[in-house]
Amino acid sequence: MPVPGIRFDEDDEDESTTDDALSPLQLAAWQGDVPNISRFLAQGANPNEAPKGWYGKTALQAAALRGHVDVVEMLLDAGARIDEPGGNNGGRAALSLGAWAGHSVVVDRLLQRGADVNLAPHKYNGRTPLQGAAESGDLNIVKKLLEAGAKLDEPMAQHNGRTALQAACEHGHTNVVEYLLMAGAHLNAPASRYRGITVLQAASAGGKVQLVKKLLDAGADVNAEGSGFHGGAALWLAAGAGHVEVVQLLIDAGADVHALSGNQGKRCTALQRANSLGRADVVELLMGSQNGAN
Repeated sequence: MPVPGIRFDEDDEDESTTDDALSPLQLAAWQGDVPNISRFLAQGANPNEAPKGWYGKTALQAAALRGHVDVVEMLLDAGARIDEPGGNNGGRAALSLGAWAGHSVVVDRLLQRGADVNLAPHKYNGRTPLQGAAESGDLNIVKKLLEAGAKLDEPMAQHNGRTALQAACEHGHTNVVEYLLMAGAHLNAPASRYRGITVLQAASAGGKVQLVKKLLDAGADVNAEGSGFHGGAALWLAAGAGHVEVVQLLIDAGADVHALSGNQGKRCTALQRANSLGRADVVELLMGSQNGAN
């Protein structure tokens, strides 16, 4: 049975189909099937077969994603291009995939073989290797990539992009957040254009109270604008998600309770957002805050 290319944004409208399926060589690489890989290559299979469809993977990318270091070596020895891009939507090169999946040995091998540690991300859902590692929360790989010359604040994807710090905050990887901040990561990098999020917005939307406190103490901009599409300020996001304690923290830090956020003709305040979603405790808190400010 064909294996579809892995997706990274579950909210995407496009569905992964058999059009994205892996070729026989790509499937063997995915499965770590060394005998069949040897057979396919001996029969003239191209180790650089292009990924199919929106979410396809090259054989090398499939092997890196699954952590098959022996297959990675075989394919590179057969001429696989190490920094080849992936499919059209969210395509990530082998090093980014290996880092995101937490395969430290694969990361080591790809770096040894010359993978570009600062390869620019695909504009749709792409990640640099460092962004991928921070997103999955593997501190050891984060350190390894930085030691190999990864840049802390590389440009992010246009659609659903994340800096390394934003990605770590979004998924609550506090140890990675602390390390990146000590290394000098940009605390107030703006959100990417579409479905982007700042570090404070990420932590606030997820209700991560201690992380919100840490970021505010470090100087995160409480009123930073949200992404132009599917975005909002930290207070708007926390209110919509019903995170009462985070809402209070943001108000105490000077969040603008009257600010409008949102998009597509549905711009509204945090209070309006909370009310529309039935967040009664947040509505009460915000109404009291607004009355106290008047």
